[in-house]
Parts: sequence; C-alpha cells; structure tokens
Amino acid sequence: MIRTVLFDLDGTLADTAPDLAYTLNTLLQERNKPALPYESIRPVASHGAAGLIELGFGVARDTPGFTPLRERFISIYRAHLTRATRLFPGMSVLLDQLAARGLNWGIVTNKPAFLTDPLIEQLGLREDAVCVVSGDTTANRKPHPEPMLHACQLAGSKPEECLYVGDAERDIEAGNAAGMQTLVALFGYISAQDHPETWGARGLIQSPQDILAWLD
Repeated sequence: MIRTVLFDLDGTLADTAPDLAYTLNTLLQERNKPALPYESIRPVASHGAAGLIELGFGVARDTPGFTPLRERFISIYRAHLTRATRLFPGMSVLLDQLAARGLNWGIVTNKPAFLTDPLIEQLGLREDAVCVVSGDTTANRKPHPEPMLHACQLAGSKPEECLYVGDAERDIEAGNAAGMQTLVALFGYISAQDHPETWGARGLIQSPQDILAWLD
C-alpha cells in the first residue's frame, strides 16, 4: 500500500529546462560562443550545471577551466530560477488528488539546497511537501539510496510504502536500492541515447495523471 509519492525535481515535478537553457546560452554568449538550440539542451537538463557546461563548452569537470564556468553558471541561474520554470502540465492537479486520497508527497533531488529551497518556495510547494531532500542534505546523492531512505523517515513511511518517480536512470537505481516502487517519467528529460525500459522501473508513464492510474 503506497502512502508516500516522492518526486525527482528537474524533469519530473518541474520543467526547469527553459531556465537552465537560458542560463547556459547566456553564459555561452558572455564567452563569445554561439547559443545552442533548446532541443539540444533539454535532454541534458537533468544532469545539472556540470552536464550543461560539458555540453556547451566541451570542458571536462577535472580541468582548470571548469570551476569558473560552473560558478558563473550558478550565479546566472540563481537570478532566474523561475523565469520560465513551471510544474509540468497536470502536476498541480495530481498533487491535489494525492492529498485527497490521504497520500503525502515529497521531493528527492540532486540539486543543492541553496538552489532547491528558493525554487520550491517560488513555485509555492514548500508548505505542501512532506519532505524536500536536496543533493547535499545527506552524505550521499542519488544513485545512492541514502537520500531516499532519509525522505522515508521524514515522510513517516517505510520504503515499501513509497513510490519514487524520476526521469533519469540514477533515480530508478536509487529508488530500487532503497526498496521503493519506481516509475520513469517519460515526459521528462530523456535523450535518444537513454533506454528507460531497461532501467528496472515498475512502470513508464507518459503524464503525471498516469501515476494515479498506476496506483489504482
């Protein structure tokens, strides 16, 4: 019996890709490089600043030029967290329907808390979420199960009473390792190179409303 539904943030609960793409292209233009089309940025949005910098600049994370780019990326992004970011269509209705069924819901993301907390606040989700576990809340991040188990404790549910919904393989790996049920959000940031049917989730969903159908 599921008591708690947990969501990844970027690409599952909220469509943050427009603001991440804006940030990357602003940074590219600052460095006299051409902007990238949104279609090429969107599938990488779940990989955060590091993945987007690698995409835009071809700079590996262990090279000297990476850190200044990442710091500037974060500076731009912090100023534009909800410039165009919104919940995915149907997600607000789903959250209300979960509450009506007596289920609670929360967030487990690899996004650091200094970005997660203001984003959740600006989206008006802070009061309704039973837990918000960020990438630096626990010692380990997804795909490690520690943040998932911490979310269970905060939600007052056992792992087997939790459903985790995410759009990246690490989401499913973390949820499964914690003993949760898992679903892949196909409406999220999945690239042509991804094969979500091989990730070991209990199901694949095309829209937030499909979560209710799966629960039924």
